Amino acid sequence: MKLSERTKFIKPAVTLAIAAKAQKLRSQGVDLINFSAGEPDFDTPERIKQAAIGALKKGMTKYTEVRGIEPLREAIAEKYRREYNVHYDKDDVLVSCGAKHALYNVFQAMLDPGDEILIPAPYWVSYSDMAYLAGGVPKILPTTEETGFRITPQELHKALTPRVRAFVLNSPCNPTGAAYSGADLKALGSVLEGHDCLIFSDDIYEKIIYDGFRFENLLTVNPKLRDRTVIFNGVSKTYAMTGWRIGYALGPAPLISAAGKIQSQSTSNPTSIAQAAALEAIRGPQDEVETMVAEFQRRRDVIVERLGSIPGLTCFNPQGAFYVFPNILRLLGKKANGKKLASACDFADYLLEEARVAGVPGEDFGSKENIRFSYAASLEDVEKGCQRIETAIKKLG
Repeated sequence: MKLSERTKFIKPAVTLAIAAKAQKLRSQGVDLINFSAGEPDFDTPERIKQAAIGALKKGMTKYTEVRGIEPLREAIAEKYRREYNVHYDKDDVLVSCGAKHALYNVFQAMLDPGDEILIPAPYWVSYSDMAYLAGGVPKILPTTEETGFRITPQELHKALTPRVRAFVLNSPCNPTGAAYSGADLKALGSVLEGHDCLIFSDDIYEKIIYDGFRFENLLTVNPKLRDRTVIFNGVSKTYAMTGWRIGYALGPAPLISAAGKIQSQSTSNPTSIAQAAALEAIRGPQDEVETMVAEFQRRRDVIVERLGSIPGLTCFNPQGAFYVFPNILRLLGKKANGKKLASACDFADYLLEEARVAGVPGEDFGSKENIRFSYAASLEDVEKGCQRIETAIKKLG
């Protein structure tokens, strides 16, 4: 069967594939520690579930506006006015089937064949494939652990050629957990003022930050960029609502309108009752979020300390999200059961088979010398998983 040319460039989402493999092993009775899943292990707060149940009972089971119900779009705009003094109205908001879907719609709405999209690496696995699907060309800007996995203004200036149509910044970042301070962002914003590219701010981990870190994005520190900036966010990570599939974009009305037209021809509206739940999540009390973040910080402290003490590993201390991205370069080339570990993928396979720990190799994040572990798991599993990793590494020859 002949398939379209675009499918030749696209890889399956590796994070979802490994999570599915881990789930299958667990269903077979394998005692597995799953550090692959990029989702909170907490249950969705009861008040949010009750909002969905209430919507069902009221008969909110029909089509809604394609771009999302008006009260939810108003609540999203209100949230950004209240928390960040960034002003949008409901017509500047698109509600989609997850933040990934919002990103996909906007990519489709603004990229033409050959347009470049500038992506700092390590990066979330879907950015580059979304660019390909829209006919664009991902242009990768590497960062290192030595710079805190953050790009410098000088590197950004050099990379911003006339062919760059958009620049993506994810802070805090999946997979590294690195976050940009207000001062960092001001310096990058000054560079971006001299270029006419669009700016995509992926804020999905905005609330999952540690040690008193203050979240900012490029627009909050540089309002001059408003007409070129699109903010992406959602309820999945903040409120443990990954399966509800509600995300959103805020940005210039013409671009949001165009992305809405793309959505109208693919999924139509997001699920009606999930929108009711998202409305409660955003407008209701936020105590559960603080509780979850405090627990994530406890787990982060444990996993960073434990992994950093294992010979052969170095482990960057993340400012946000719920991932660590340890460097395994010194372990590559070693042998496991007579087989040479030549790549991060080999190392991840070894941990799955030998230690029964699932992690995601760094190749699809733009790094050949790292592996991503999610600590969105119980503290008991974090400690047990680290012990298994240490034992497995000690067996390498």
